[in-house]
Amino acid sequence: MDYDLLKSQILKVNKAFYDRVYKDAWLSLVFKDVGQDHIVMQQTDFMVTAFGGPKIYSGRSPFNAHPHIFVNEEMWQQREKFLKEAFVETGLAEDLREKWLKIDEAFKNAILKNSFSDCKKRFTMDEIVYHPHHPALKKAA
Repeated sequence: MDYDLLKSQILKVNKAFYDRVYKDAWLSLVFKDVGQDHIVMQQTDFMVTAFGGPKIYSGRSPFNAHPHIFVNEEMWQQREKFLKEAFVETGLAEDLREKWLKIDEAFKNAILKNSFSDCKKRFTMDEIVYHPHHPALKKAA
């Protein structure tokens, strides 16, 4: 596989995806302290590595990166909707779409929380990240 070509395709998808995420009232809060260009490049490196390319990702694993973030199934579905829209917008090949979604599914349980109380700070100064008016918090709290 040509990993330079793959990286350029993944980069296009991530740009289109994060354009949607950063405009979304719920999901944008997950990245409120992270520059969009930074997360696009970081996630591009992550996905290239996950697709079997060279190990260029140097960030935390999804489990270690997200313990302080409240993401429930409803938010996950919104995220997946944005991702699928980005696939279509960028014309990503169907086989790559399927593989990407399988990779996502493998990390889903490391990111989702059943309730707000499942969130844990990574560092003393961390804040628990959530949308304070998200309707699911009434159910999850």
